[in-house]
Amino acid sequence: MASNSFANIMELSGTDWLNAELSTGTTIMAAEYDGGVVIGSDSRTTTGAYIANRVTDKLTRVTDYIYCCRSGSAADTQAITDIVSYHLDFQKVEMNEEPLVETAAKIFQELIYNYRSSFTASIIVAGWDRRKGGQVYCVPLGGMCVREKVSIGGSGSSYIFGFVDSNYEENMDKEKCIKFVAKAISLAIDRDGSSGGVVRIGVIDGKSTQIERRIIQEEQFKLL
Repeated sequence: MASNSFANIMELSGTDWLNAELSTGTTIMAAEYDGGVVIGSDSRTTTGAYIANRVTDKLTRVTDYIYCCRSGSAADTQAITDIVSYHLDFQKVEMNEEPLVETAAKIFQELIYNYRSSFTASIIVAGWDRRKGGQVYCVPLGGMCVREKVSIGGSGSSYIFGFVDSNYEENMDKEKCIKFVAKAISLAIDRDGSSGGVVRIGVIDGKSTQIERRIIQEEQFKLL
């Protein structure tokens, strides 16, 4: 009887989150600085109105020097990222050199465009290569591909456009860029109900095959 009552409540509410698609209502961001790129995101994953994971890592490795920030359906964005990583691993073996960031962005673009009616995926591609240094590419829904000095995405991005436009500076040093990205994401978390958890930061500069990681807890937001 209890189960029937629960089903009736869910039917009346019109929000059957048990069967809802896993979606990363989120805030993602990447910015170029003098020497590399800083990427960042919140850590909340939602299933409808239900918080499925409070500490999700949305900064996903593509190659040692290229990462992406994912927004949209968690399953779709992960599948696309796995395919791109697979192609670039082959290219690295064939060419005997690290793939270019622009190459990764173009493969993301092709997949998102070709499957635009099937996948819900928006990607920010960021990384470092020997030709152009640190680069950020935005590949939104529909499959456009644009290089930007700073790019934001996800449901929380609408709250921070003004902050980003007013505070981004070209050729910032690493620490200033990290603080800028962390502050922007923390502001989005404060306003956006689909963004939350901690702020995850990654730094890619070509000096190491290991991305530099930082985590900023909620109690540290006021110090940014």
